[in-house]
Amino acid sequence: MDKNYLKLVIVGHVDHGKSTLIGRLLVDTGVMPQSKIDEVKTVCESLGRTFEFAYLMDYMEEEREKKITIDTAQIFFKTALRDYVIIDAPGHKEFLKNMITGSAQAEGAVLIVDAKEGVKEQTKRHAYILSLLGLKQIVILINKMDLVGYKQERFEEIKKELLVHLTAVNLTPAYIIPISASDGDNIANKSQHLPWYNGPTFLAALDSFKPTLASQILPLRLPIQDIYNFGGQTILAGQIESGTIKTNQEVVFLPINKKTVVLSVKKWNQELTEAAAGHNIGITTKDDLKIQRGQVACGLEHLPQVTSEFNAKVFWMSSEGIKTEEKFILKCATQETEAKITKINKIINSSSLETITNQSDEIKETEVAEVVITTTNPIVIEDYNYIQELGRFVIIKGEDIAAGGIVIK
Repeated sequence: MDKNYLKLVIVGHVDHGKSTLIGRLLVDTGVMPQSKIDEVKTVCESLGRTFEFAYLMDYMEEEREKKITIDTAQIFFKTALRDYVIIDAPGHKEFLKNMITGSAQAEGAVLIVDAKEGVKEQTKRHAYILSLLGLKQIVILINKMDLVGYKQERFEEIKKELLVHLTAVNLTPAYIIPISASDGDNIANKSQHLPWYNGPTFLAALDSFKPTLASQILPLRLPIQDIYNFGGQTILAGQIESGTIKTNQEVVFLPINKKTVVLSVKKWNQELTEAAAGHNIGITTKDDLKIQRGQVACGLEHLPQVTSEFNAKVFWMSSEGIKTEEKFILKCATQETEAKITKINKIINSSSLETITNQSDEIKETEVAEVVITTTNPIVIEDYNYIQELGRFVIIKGEDIAAGGIVIK
């Protein structure tokens, strides 16, 4: 993905207005063509419904499903300052799965709360996931202010309750903004209905976000995804997760710990002298090391950890729990190995944040656990707060992703 986009995730309880907000954003920023808006209005009229911005999202979903089923929708819009991509996921399980697997690593987050319904269990759980994944740039939107008469008292009441919970999970929102997504209050333009609010609009708040630290200044990490052979030449392909790679650079492949020199860097049919984080490339090397998928090419300084045991935080998503010593498949970047949880140090309720127990041999649905994981084969990992792409993983049980996790010190 183009690094000029600031990647944004919007989360919230199922009925708190996320689709309406996204539909409104697409209209107010001029992304949605008028012909599409008119088309949806016509459909609404034929069904005897009043037009709602959420229907724009429903329409887009139907269009996508006609072509291909995808886990995560990527929705683009722009302000005068920059371009944005919204990484949209239907619920907290899908959100966590996509964030952890890296198909959707957000740089900022929006948590939306219904002014009438207030803070729900899923609101608290989303906040915990944002904290777990290390997201620091967060805007809170108190939506549907029109349904509570635009009353400041209701806004302050929800704000107070939210801040207690956010403080507990070590999150500090940049802004908490009262809005009405359906009526457009405080989205792109200041609302006349909320004279008591002196802060920025939602779009102005987003424009205050800063792109995350450029990953190309970090050490080289190139997990190998595929190996191709053309005319007797072996090309190792993958996405550079951090750092840069250059021709004539000495690299070491981990976990096999073998060094070689990069002979060429290729992108499609181009020959490059170097490539940086975010680029999908192929490389050829001086020595044939019989590299396989899952090996990681690294620079010779600041090497990652190669281990068969590490500490992690795991968010369990499957309705079927897991016990210690039970085998599963662990995937981290392009690496895949059999593994098991050998010790559970703590289990936390992901919405109440209460420590359920410090002594357990089982993790259940929606619980967060601090654990020790042992892998059958050595793997290459990083602390999640340093290089996220090698600090996050998923746990596969059967055919499904059962949990997501991050590597901790």
